[in-house]
Order: sequence, then structure tokens, then C-alpha cells
Amino acid sequence: MANLGMIELSFILLGVMIVLLGSGIWIAVSLGLVGFVAMALTTSLPLGSVLATTTWSASSSWTLAALPLFIWMGEILFRTKLSEEMFRGLSPWVQWLPGRLTHVNVIGCGIFAAVSGSSAATCATIGKIALPELDKRGYDKGLSLGSLAGSGTLGLLIPPSIPMVVYAVTANVSVLQVFLGGFLPGVLVMVLYSGYIIIWSLLNPKKIPPRDPPMPFRQKLSESARLAPCLLLILAVFLSLVLGFATATECAAWGVSGALLLAWWSRTLTRKNFLESIMSATRLTCMIMLILAGAAYTTAAMAYTGIPAALATWVQGQQLTPGMLALYLSIMYIILGCLIDGISMIVLTAVIVLPMVKQAGLDLVWFGVYLIIHVEMAQITPPVGFNLFVLQNMSGRDTLTVARAAFPFFVLLLAAVFIITEYPQIVMFLPKLAFPD
Repeated sequence: MANLGMIELSFILLGVMIVLLGSGIWIAVSLGLVGFVAMALTTSLPLGSVLATTTWSASSSWTLAALPLFIWMGEILFRTKLSEEMFRGLSPWVQWLPGRLTHVNVIGCGIFAAVSGSSAATCATIGKIALPELDKRGYDKGLSLGSLAGSGTLGLLIPPSIPMVVYAVTANVSVLQVFLGGFLPGVLVMVLYSGYIIIWSLLNPKKIPPRDPPMPFRQKLSESARLAPCLLLILAVFLSLVLGFATATECAAWGVSGALLLAWWSRTLTRKNFLESIMSATRLTCMIMLILAGAAYTTAAMAYTGIPAALATWVQGQQLTPGMLALYLSIMYIILGCLIDGISMIVLTAVIVLPMVKQAGLDLVWFGVYLIIHVEMAQITPPVGFNLFVLQNMSGRDTLTVARAAFPFFVLLLAAVFIITEYPQIVMFLPKLAFPD
């Protein structure tokens, strides 16, 4: 009967969650209400006291101080001329590659991702210059849109990353280690994207315009000179993380300072832009913090139900290999990516999935990067893929057209998941280098 009661309770809570989310109630409020129902059905403890305690402990974490700073850094850079300078600085160097200027989407998004924690900001910043330029030069529309949609997701995988901070706080692991774990998989995804563009271009040579006239080496350096401050900022943040000179929060503070200097240097730091960046960062931070508070309460409530522990025991009894568990979780996350946003995916599933992952012997830092790649997939998965909406507004094409163009890059992200599952040392190399056992 105890097991039957556990099953019934699980279905009740799942039903409540589905009804609340389907009714359009905010995700944070839905999480809190599910927690209330779980507590009411399983314990006589005062609900308000548990809510106050868990909400305070979840929101008072020093690690979370990095969250608004990374968001603000991305908002500042979004309002600069960085995208124009990236296109001008990178285009002379990629003319010799099959696919030519479409590689600017991949490299430019990779560079901007290293100074921004937002996928949408990365996609919009690079796209606002690259997309019109590629259209004007006659590049294939599908390849341009798809490469931009896929590359825009690098803002989540290459640190600093907002979802990585959320995951680290939720899973109680080091933000710094998760950040370091994302670097090499980010490079791997960039290589996969550029490799696909090269192969596609070789198979469709008539759809790629001829290269621009050759440019002297000195002129190439001159065109790329404006990228130097941004690259120096990336290098400073990366070395600070790897060498342990600064915590993630300290790097976020220095990143904001560097972003303000870049905006001032590019003469785009106006009073209006400054206030807009603060207000936009404040709104997004408040939304994420509210979701984290609701998730913390639900996590505490679930501990009283015993469901997570029962699931972990079930996983142990099934004797699933780590690879099989990763496969089943991939299917679940791909389905969820069609329904909810990435941060909600993380906090909604953490309370159930993390005990199973621990029981299977998977490293939580590795799992964080694995999960972030699935969040990347959600960004280009209809009907709620946010990058699809960004590009739909920028290009004037319908969502289905953009989603079709992005599908090959969705497949490449799946390939990246397979590679890091087979070779987890790709993720763990830098964390172990910076934090040897």
C-alpha cells in the first residue's frame, strides 16, 4: 500500500502541475502551488514556515550574485556596435573556407557568447548585421538562418551562461567548474557547425557567392583591430577562471566593468542605453529569481513525499548503465524543450532527475553541460524556441521556415550530446585541470 500511495501521490502532483502550467499561471507560482499540495498531503509541518525558510536559503546564496551581473553584461554589449565590428573583423579571414561568410555567424556568436550569458542576445546581436549582409550578397537564406539559429545557442554553452548559474545553484555544484566544463564542448559545437557548413557548401557550390576580392594582410589586421578589446576581455575572464584568480561572481563583476568600457570605447554608452540595460537586466533577474524560489520550495516539499528517493532506488534496481540513463533523459528533455523554456526545464526536473543522476554515478558537473546542450536544443525547437522567434522577427520569415532551416543544427547538437557521453573527458578536462583531486 505504501508503494501504491507513492504512485497515487506522484500522479496527483503531476496532474496538478499539468493543470497549472496549462492554465497559463506563471511557472514560479505553479511550482509553489505544487509544493503546497505536496506538503499538505504528506506532512503537518507549517507550510508558511517551510516556504519562508526555503525561499530565503535559495535566494541568499552568494553564488547568485553572479546572475544579475552576467545578465547586465550581456544587455550592455547588446546595445553596442560589437556585431558590426565582428562582421567587419572576421569576414576577411573566412573567405577561403567553403561557405565563406556564413562562418562569421558561428565564430561571431562564439565570441559574443564568451562575454554574454544569453542565447537570444547572442542571436540578435550577431544577426542584426550578419543577416542583412548575407542576404545582400546572395547567400542561401536557409543556411544563413539555420547557422545563425544554431550558433546563437552558443550563448548558453560558452561561459558566462545564465542557465549554467541556475543549474549550479539548483544542483549545489561549483559554478566555476560548470563554466569550465562548458568551454571545450562549446568549441566542439562550433567545429560541428562549421564542418556542416563546409560540407553543405561543397555539395551546393552554386548557392555560395564568389569570394570577395583578396585583401592585403595588413588591411585584414586593420579591419580586425576593433575586436581586440573584446578578445582581451574574453581572455582575461577565461584565464581568471582557469587559473583560479577569481570566483565566478568576481569574474562577473569584472565582466560588467569590461562591458561598460567596451560600450564607452565604441561610443554607444549613452544615458538611455545605460538605463535600458539596467531595467532589462532587472526584469530578467527578478523572473529567474522567482522561478528559483518556487523551485526551492517544491524541492523541499518533494523531500517530504519521498518520491525522489524512491525514483533513485528504482533506477538502482533497473541497473541502467549511465549511457542508457542519458539516452532516456535526452528523450525526456527533447520533449520538454517543445513545451517550456530552458530555465524552467532545469528547475522543474532537478528535484526528480538529480537523485537519479547521482545514483547512476554520473558527475554532476558533466551532467550540467549535458543538460545545457539540451537547453540549447530547446532554443531552436518549435513551438517555443526563442531563437526561432528572434530570427522570425529579424528576417520576416514564418516560424516553420526558420525551424526547418535550424533542424540540421539541432541534429548537430544531438551529435554533440553523443560525443560528450562517449567521451566525458571533453567536459571534465578543464575542471580537473583547475581543481585537481
